[in-house]
Amino acid sequence: MTNPFETADAEFVVLVNAENQHSIWPDFVEVPQGWETVYGPDARQTCLDYIEENWTDMRPQSLIDAQRSS
Repeated sequence: MTNPFETADAEFVVLVNAENQHSIWPDFVEVPQGWETVYGPDARQTCLDYIEENWTDMRPQSLIDAQRSS
């Protein structure tokens, strides 16, 4: 069985959770609870490019918020 996350010719979406963590996700698979679609569906590489451009701070949102308030 082929890994659906590595299929170059499949359609993908980009998901984000409450901690502003991003993930690529096969378009045909149900979005897991706690995540929402913010981009796509589109080609795998285009979704990876979106993540690269938009997820510039890898810290969880709760840590970013805590550091701002201290």
